[in-house]
Amino acid sequence: MHARKKGRSKSKKPESMGVPEWVGYTKDEVEEIIVKLSKDGHSPSKIGLILRDQYGIPDVRPLLGSKLTKVLAKNGIAPRLPEDLQSLINKAVALRVHVEKHSHDKHNKRGLHLVESKIRRLTKYYKKSGKLPEDWRYDPEKARLLVSK
Repeated sequence: MHARKKGRSKSKKPESMGVPEWVGYTKDEVEEIIVKLSKDGHSPSKIGLILRDQYGIPDVRPLLGSKLTKVLAKNGIAPRLPEDLQSLINKAVALRVHVEKHSHDKHNKRGLHLVESKIRRLTKYYKKSGKLPEDWRYDPEKARLLVSK
């Protein structure tokens, strides 16, 4: 977005017609694996990678009929914040710590401004879509406490 690049051409996942015949897991088994991996502390994207690489499940959606995060929400273990927003907050906290140590680092000061503007845009979207409460606000000091947990 902020770099001088023109975007990613043709970076979509290939459309699949359904569950491949070589997947040897049932819907219930996959849900159990997802819940177990989430309780082990893995993020949703990490769970998808583990399912792909270790269990041979290329995509969860055709098999379960819903997204991985919906399965986590159904079992009551969904993350409080969406994963992309959480990673941006982690990045902003790390940049803020760096900028406090190195106050003359103008390139990373600008990077911090860009990351925080992305956070503000994402929160606006998530508030409209109902994934975040309307009174949720990004505060750098609270974010530092949130990341340190």
